[in-house]
Amino acid sequence: MNTPVNPQYIDIQGVEQVFKTKKGPFCALQNVNLKVAKGEFVALIGHSGCGKSTLLNLIAGLTMPTQGVLLCANREIAGPGPERAVVFQNHSLLPWLTCFENVYLAVERVFSATQSKAQLKARTDAVLTMVGLTAAAQKRPGEISGGMKQRVGIARALSMEPKVLLLDEPFGALDALTRAKLQDELLQIVANTQSTVVMVTHDVDEAVLLSDKIVMMTNGPSATIGEVLSVDLPRPRNRVELAESTQYLHYRKAVIDFLYTRQAHVEKLTA
Repeated sequence: MNTPVNPQYIDIQGVEQVFKTKKGPFCALQNVNLKVAKGEFVALIGHSGCGKSTLLNLIAGLTMPTQGVLLCANREIAGPGPERAVVFQNHSLLPWLTCFENVYLAVERVFSATQSKAQLKARTDAVLTMVGLTAAAQKRPGEISGGMKQRVGIARALSMEPKVLLLDEPFGALDALTRAKLQDELLQIVANTQSTVVMVTHDVDEAVLLSDKIVMMTNGPSATIGEVLSVDLPRPRNRVELAESTQYLHYRKAVIDFLYTRQAHVEKLTA
C-alpha cells in the first residue's frame, strides 16, 4: 500500500521558460502547473524536445523560470541546494578519485560542519553499502562498469540525505539487463529512504514500473503538461508479476496512446 502523503511538497505554479537564441526567443515550457506529494515517485515522459530536462533543472534550481514560481516544502526554489540532489545520465564522476572519494566529497560538503571525519566516513560507507558498492569502494571510475558508475552517482546523491531526488534518465545509456537491475534496486532504495523522486525518462515501462504518477508532456516548443496519470499499483512491485497484470497493461497503453496517437512525433507529422 502507498503511504498517505502531503499533497503539495513540490508546487510548480504557472512556470514558463524562454531561452535567448541567435534566432530569437525560444519558448521551451509554457504554463506548467504541477504538485508533487512528499514521498511520491513522479515520472516525466514525452518526446525529445518536450522540456522534460528543462523542468527537472528548474526543480533543481540550476536555472530560473522566465515566469512563474517553484516551491519545495513551501519555500521558493531560488537556486541549487543539498535538499534537492540530481543524478544525470552522464554520471559526472571525478575520474582521479575512487568511488569512495567521489561520494565522500558530497558527504563532506554537506555534513563537515556538524560531524567528525569518522562520522563522514561511516556515512559514506553506509550509502555505498546501500547501493551494493562496498567491494568497489577503492576503485576509480575507469575501472568499473557503466552500471556501477551510475550506482556511484545515486550513492553520491543519497549521501546528502536529500528531501528530493531528481533523476535525469539515469539508466538511459545502459544495456537492458543492467537497466532492469538498477530499476529494481532503485525501487528498494526509494522504499527504504521514503524519498520524493522526480525522474525524466523516455521508457514507458520504466515509468509505469517505478512511479506513482506519470506526467506526460506535450511536444515542444511551448511544451506543457498534457495529462497526469496516477499509477495505482501496490508496492512492493515485481516486474515479473506485473508483466501479466491487466492493470499494468492498462497504464502502459494509456501512456503509449498519449505519446504515439495524441502526441505523434513531430518528425512523423512532417514526413
